[in-house]
Amino acid sequence: MMNFDGLDPGLGEYAPGLHGGLDPGLDSSMDPRLDPALLQAVELDHDALAVPVSESMHMVEGMYSELHSVAAEVGVPVTATHFDLQEELLWMGNHRGHASSFFGPTMGRYSSFQVHMADDIRHIQSMDTGVLFLTKTNLKCLTRGGLIMFDYPMEEGADMHTLILTDNNSLLMGGLQNYVAELDLTAVQETQKFPVEVPGVAIMRQSNRFFFCGHTSGKVSLRDLRTFKMEYEFDAFSGSLSDFDVHGNLLAACGFSSRGLNGLSCDRFLMVYDLRMMRAITPLQVHVDPVFLRFVPTYTSRLAIISQTGQCQFCEPTGLANLADIFHVNTVGQLLMSFDVSSSKQALSFGDSGGCVHLWSSAPEVSFNSYSRETELALPCLVDSLPQLDWNHELMPLSLLPMPLTSTEPLLSDWPTSLIMPSPRRAPLVDPEILRTMKTVGFIGYAPNPRTRPRNQVPYKIKDPELEYDSYNQVPESPIGRDEEPHLYMVPKKYRKVTIKYSKLGLEDFDFKHYNRTLFAGLEPHIPNAYCNCMIQVLYFLEPVRCLVQNHLCQKEFCLACELGFLFHMLDLSRGDPCQASNFLRAFRTIPEASALGLILADSDEQTGKARLGHLIQSWNRFILAQLHQETLEQEGPQAYRGASSSTSTLGSSGESVIGRLFGCEVENSSMCRCGKETVRSSLTLLFTMHYPEQRSLDKTIEEYDFAEILKKSICLEQSTQAWCDNCEKYQPTVQTRNIRCLPDVLVINCEVNSAKEAEFWKAQTEYAYNKALKKEAAEPPKPKEPLPTEWCLEEELCSVEGLTFDTQAEDMRHVWIPLSLKMCISKTQGLEVSSLSEGEELTESEEAEGASVYDLVVTVSHIQHARTGGNLVAHIKVGETYHQRKEGVTHQQWYLFNDFLIEPIDKAESAQYDVNWKVPAVLYYVKRNYHAKYDLRIKNPIDASVLLTEASLARKQRKSHATFIPLMMSEMPQASDLVGLDAEFVTLNQEEAELRSDGTKSTIKPSQMSVARITCVRGQGPNEGVPFIDDYISTQEQVVDYLTQYSGIKPGDLDAKISSKHLTTLKSTYLKLRFLIDTGVRFVGHGLQKDFRVINLMVPKEQVFDTVYLFHMPRKRMISLRFLAWYFLDLNIQSETHDSIEDARTALQLYRKYSELSHNGGQEEFRKVLKALYEKGRKLDWKVPEIDSADGQGSPKSTAVFPSVMGL
Repeated sequence: MMNFDGLDPGLGEYAPGLHGGLDPGLDSSMDPRLDPALLQAVELDHDALAVPVSESMHMVEGMYSELHSVAAEVGVPVTATHFDLQEELLWMGNHRGHASSFFGPTMGRYSSFQVHMADDIRHIQSMDTGVLFLTKTNLKCLTRGGLIMFDYPMEEGADMHTLILTDNNSLLMGGLQNYVAELDLTAVQETQKFPVEVPGVAIMRQSNRFFFCGHTSGKVSLRDLRTFKMEYEFDAFSGSLSDFDVHGNLLAACGFSSRGLNGLSCDRFLMVYDLRMMRAITPLQVHVDPVFLRFVPTYTSRLAIISQTGQCQFCEPTGLANLADIFHVNTVGQLLMSFDVSSSKQALSFGDSGGCVHLWSSAPEVSFNSYSRETELALPCLVDSLPQLDWNHELMPLSLLPMPLTSTEPLLSDWPTSLIMPSPRRAPLVDPEILRTMKTVGFIGYAPNPRTRPRNQVPYKIKDPELEYDSYNQVPESPIGRDEEPHLYMVPKKYRKVTIKYSKLGLEDFDFKHYNRTLFAGLEPHIPNAYCNCMIQVLYFLEPVRCLVQNHLCQKEFCLACELGFLFHMLDLSRGDPCQASNFLRAFRTIPEASALGLILADSDEQTGKARLGHLIQSWNRFILAQLHQETLEQEGPQAYRGASSSTSTLGSSGESVIGRLFGCEVENSSMCRCGKETVRSSLTLLFTMHYPEQRSLDKTIEEYDFAEILKKSICLEQSTQAWCDNCEKYQPTVQTRNIRCLPDVLVINCEVNSAKEAEFWKAQTEYAYNKALKKEAAEPPKPKEPLPTEWCLEEELCSVEGLTFDTQAEDMRHVWIPLSLKMCISKTQGLEVSSLSEGEELTESEEAEGASVYDLVVTVSHIQHARTGGNLVAHIKVGETYHQRKEGVTHQQWYLFNDFLIEPIDKAESAQYDVNWKVPAVLYYVKRNYHAKYDLRIKNPIDASVLLTEASLARKQRKSHATFIPLMMSEMPQASDLVGLDAEFVTLNQEEAELRSDGTKSTIKPSQMSVARITCVRGQGPNEGVPFIDDYISTQEQVVDYLTQYSGIKPGDLDAKISSKHLTTLKSTYLKLRFLIDTGVRFVGHGLQKDFRVINLMVPKEQVFDTVYLFHMPRKRMISLRFLAWYFLDLNIQSETHDSIEDARTALQLYRKYSELSHNGGQEEFRKVLKALYEKGRKLDWKVPEIDSADGQGSPKSTAVFPSVMGL
């Protein structure tokens, strides 16, 4: 049955009874299962590399025999082999750091590349996107073709041996050091270290209960899946551990034992442990010297035991080893160095010290995986050849016959130059009859229609260059991986439109930190009309505006200043987590002026890119400043939300508004008619629009202008237009001029680059400025560039690196026209003076005496072009010292790029660079230096306890007898750390948008838009514990597409003020109540509060939230419903027909009390046992609460007995 040549001579020491029945001279024909090829040495053909099995080989199903042998690199030991888990590939790595892969059972070479220049490859692990290779000091991920995805170096002194994937995005690495490192594969960074005892971990395995770590000391430790703490330990061998494997409830290990002075010897007894009882069972004696060990479970839990000399034995872990189950791997005298089993259990691979890889299989048509995806193979080499022509075919086209080119006569297609010159089509001439009868009034000509052409017909369409602006030189910024998009390289990755990839968990597993490593908060883009996210960030980082809106509070239901204050409060609290402006945009959609100005986009316009975002954001900028100015003028005092003296408020002048003082500039508009009458009007303007000069010259050369010059002409605008003259009593050509009387603290500029003509003007000016910078730099000695705050390098390296360029001064000026600083002054003689100020230049004493001011650029808003989607808007913002001090505790200023939830520090020069081929300027903000010193930047929270007092319902039919809650009395006002039970119910405004992939999985494109419909808060302590003090139904003016009655308990009509019988309030009213509770410091108890607070649009500190969905949760296990927890722990049957937020909030409070009782009385270990019992019970019942008759005394009546009823109050 087997070849004994090369077997360990130690087998002869065993009793003859073990192998006395075997005849060395046994004829192979006596047993049909005997492979003749195994009875002779196999010689490798190093020229052909692959050595196929002879055609006469007969393979018996279920018996393993050699299928192929391949010499990867002769003489270099194979240190690791691995069957690919996704494709039909076999991987090997050798002692010199080289990796190769072989395709299918024929083992044709697929790829080969160098992984490490010096170290050997110790572990190989395949993933869906690539393959991981572990060496002593390095972890490298490469594609299956050999392209590097990432290269992660270890710490100094590391000696890595093994790794294990814990999920799709993380892995553990262990070696001969005192720690095991956890690595996040998405961010490619170490997340934490778990200490282990010396000498470290050499082998790791995983089951659904434990991590198993094998140590070179001979021990195997069992560790917790979440904390990695050691739970149990098996002392398997006295010498050292060689290998072990886990299957089901069994752990089998092989190793070495101490033999006194003779050192270590291979132990022929396998240690087998029962993981249910955590103890050893009878050791298994084998007939080979075990070095490798794997479970090969097919019909039974077979063990494959491999010796280093090539002997392999199969046996049952709980039975006796049979000598007849031994076969031999013919290694031609080499030692086996690595071993692996395919996931289908049909193939075994062996790597030896001679550089050969042996493939053994149990079937001739072997598959490495049960379901493998198709492997991408290289295209065959195609050789061009002329087609065979049939001369006798009647329909053969003559064009297929090759014709020799002769120089004697020209070809018919060789046209003369005079006939192929491009000639543009000229514009049609104006009808002479129109020119003859035309009368000119001002600059407009009027003529009767001569009727020489049919109505609405022209010879051809003349394209309007103004309308073609959206498609000029546009460069798409599509997501990574769409190679078909042209010129993708021109748009940097950080400027492209960022999208959220939704999973079945929604946003919980989306890595926002990959896009934002700062402590500032981004804004989510999936909400309708979220194009204004960048401008919201701009207003937030203006300190006086931030303080103004947070101090503002009024009674209007939809007040943008109030909603901005709530949103800015969330941005203040956030530590890098993104926020969403859903409540602000909800109020924004209700403003009639916003709709009239076309600022509210339909979903189709946003998705198809019909909206011209550059023009739109400038209109939004003008609208929001005017709206905030108006709303802050109407404020009725700091405590005006429910003040009694609201009728005494009066509208103030422009000086009484902080917005007016900050952005406002008093301008004088003069209109001069040609009759000599002049009309002067004064007004307040909050921003200025750029006006570019007309090109009057016949040639298309654009003249050079300074930005300060264009800005001055735009502010002090002079233009001719038709206007009504009271003196002439008709419309007359008039000259209108505008002058300013004072300088604003914040100069806001709309760039108005809305056409190709203006973009060409801007592009020409940037080229002029760049050429000027090149000439200036050529005359000055070069200066090295200062590194970004996010970069780091040693000063010695900065000067010693060869090839370091010193041309950064000019490079920083590429595509730059706008200056970083301006000097502005209003003189009595010359009026407004504007000039650019170079870096480091300050005002002289005489200039300061004349009232000159320095303005620094702090904001640039840009439109990133995209032909198909309309592009996206980004903002460059110079974040001041106070923001860094609050967030990071440091005092410095830094420019950042804000692209929705992507935030990244940038160089100051990048903020002013505009390559109008893909990046078009929209809005600029200049601020007067030290402008905020004259503003009160203190924030006094305007929300007080009065918001919790009794308020009238919006519903007309609501009666006191229908009250479901008792408002708080002044003596009951919550204090810090008080418990409040909370639950919220929601309705759907927009359905989820998803697509079905080809593999059957669902991909969420846009999540459903939810709106809060009911919010309930119950008392968490005191004599009235469990009694609600808030039970508000939220009125909504938006269309509800699904009331989700089965889950929310909300019925159609409950939110309609005309027919509802509930206590109906506005969202703002209830929001203020929750804000007051959060600011007071109460602790909320509920189930699934994370989603509740997200939809309500609240930011709550983590220490103020006790969420029962996480309190009763084990790592890597499913979340448990409130209904099942209530049935299991409280013996309550809730949510039997529909959900009730009062019942849910009370139940959550009871569960928290139960959790406190269990964790306090029994400690963490006892509580873990309770959770394990909970999960076991849930699995048995399939997480469904059993049906219980009401006669048993169980169910909702029991919940009403715990807390006093409020129905009769």
